[in-house]
Amino acid sequence: MNPLAATTPLPEILLVEDDVELRREMATYLRDNDHLVHEAGDAASARRIMAERAIQVAVLDINLPGEDGLSLCRAFAGGGGPAILMLTALGDPIDRILGLELGADDYVVKPIMPRELLARVKAMLRRRPLGPTARKTNIYRFANFRLDLAAHQLRAPNGAVLLLTRSELAILGVLLERGRQVVPREDLIALLRAEDEAGRALDLHISRLRRKIQDQTDRELIRTHRGVGYMLDASVLVGD
Repeated sequence: MNPLAATTPLPEILLVEDDVELRREMATYLRDNDHLVHEAGDAASARRIMAERAIQVAVLDINLPGEDGLSLCRAFAGGGGPAILMLTALGDPIDRILGLELGADDYVVKPIMPRELLARVKAMLRRRPLGPTARKTNIYRFANFRLDLAAHQLRAPNGAVLLLTRSELAILGVLLERGRQVVPREDLIALLRAEDEAGRALDLHISRLRRKIQDQTDRELIRTHRGVGYMLDASVLVGD
């Protein structure tokens, strides 16, 4: 164990998997690498842990007994919830797409090596929206919307609070930082994960983000520059 772990708070991980042997193997590896892991074998236990702990990453198996992982994903995604990593069965592309559409930030196909799981969790912790000490500002205003990155909150012109996933928040934050400049797809894909289907994941996140914003305004704010990237077509005010 890293000696700094004694003075540095450990990241809290929720691991939801009904296969006890597999869950313990993954949990042990994460604990041995300086993560505080909370285990759950079903949705009810997972919900109880989420209510009691400040979970930063939730690893959810889709095929749980009773309430499944997709339902948990829907419940945990958005707002100030954790980053979500879905565990899916081999050959289930529909489950993977559904997970991303419901707010998952990433997915892996089982069986997964503990070392790969650790790498995915670490990457998700690095991609968490930056806090107030890392950004010059956390408040952005555009087209009568107000984004508060510290509170993980996007407020619509009519005052409604829109629930965004961590990936959607990160993407919107980058678009706002660049103003009316086109952000290359590669830059946004880097926020997600460096794998063959990362582009597909980006398209899903952009589609969901665009739909949430478009439902609150008659303007097309997120524009696609085919083959290049995306741009936020609005004036951006920084700070309150």
